[in-house]
Amino acid sequence: MGKRRSYDAEFREGAVRIVLETGKPAAEVARDLGVHEGTLQTWGPGPRVCGGRDGGR
Repeated sequence: MGKRRSYDAEFREGAVRIVLETGKPAAEVARDLGVHEGTLQTWGPGPRVCGGRDGGR
């Protein structure tokens, strides 16, 4: 199993901002940043980050 990484608030906020401002899918942004898609989805509110119209819930 891999080592668990922690990300500071600035990195998390920046990742969410990329999704919201560029309209790129969270999965694509996560890949670009080297973060698991599920991890990125927990960082931001709203359907664009969480993967669907209902926020992925």
